[in-house]
Amino acid sequence: MSDTKTDGETFGYCLNTSTIKGQELSLIEEIEITAKAGYTGIEPWVRELDEFEEDGGSLEDLGKRIADQGLAVVNLIGFFEWLVDDDERRTKALEEARRNLDMARKLGCNKLAAAPMGITDLVGLDLDWSGERYHELLEIGRDYGVVPVLEFWGMSKSLGRLSEAMYIAVASGHRDACVLTDVFHMYKSGGGHNGLRLLGQETIGLFHMNDYPANPPRDSITDAGRVYPADGIAPLDQVFKDLRNIGYAGMLSLELFNESYWAEDALSVAQTGLEKMRQAVIDSA
Repeated sequence: MSDTKTDGETFGYCLNTSTIKGQELSLIEEIEITAKAGYTGIEPWVRELDEFEEDGGSLEDLGKRIADQGLAVVNLIGFFEWLVDDDERRTKALEEARRNLDMARKLGCNKLAAAPMGITDLVGLDLDWSGERYHELLEIGRDYGVVPVLEFWGMSKSLGRLSEAMYIAVASGHRDACVLTDVFHMYKSGGGHNGLRLLGQETIGLFHMNDYPANPPRDSITDAGRVYPADGIAPLDQVFKDLRNIGYAGMLSLELFNESYWAEDALSVAQTGLEKMRQAVIDSA
């Protein structure tokens, strides 16, 4: 498995496969593009791995193939309703979580996103209860050597802000607790980006990198409105300074859902995204 960053760089650079999913490439093609573009990490989605296995592929062999390309599988994106207050649904969700954790383990990946799936329309989430649920999920993760990383979604009525994610992480009382932060979601939630300076280097499990334009406005912008880093109005200079100050030296994972990029050549999109991330980091120094 490759180093997470190149010598002399503060951060490592990863490609979330959502950025080029509209080109409808095979997972193998996405891996090759990620490596050719110059990334050292890749962040695939469970549904892609399901399709790969349905076609007869082996995840253990895929993990070796990814490593041979000089890439680390940084995180796995799956969706399971681990926070719903319904015993039957949550039991099924934890079964799916175990399946996802096993997939991550087979790939040599040590993180799995734990998002607010199933509670996006819920108002008044009990954060202490959620901390207990996160503790339970983290304990399950230890059985696989994989850490579930708490993810917040800016459009969600519950677990939509960094502050909620941090409360749940602390309330879990677990040493493995960490959060998945995202430039767009911090903006969309209305919580802003200043909370980053209150975190620590082990608090952030992964950082999703993107930007957003002034229009459409915050209340109506969707994931599809994300743009390349430094092509929007996000305060990236301060974001990177804060990340350096708290000692974060992990991956910046480019996660975009922009249909205009999906209409372009996938390698060109991947290369452009990496160049813009790197330049934005350099400009902030």
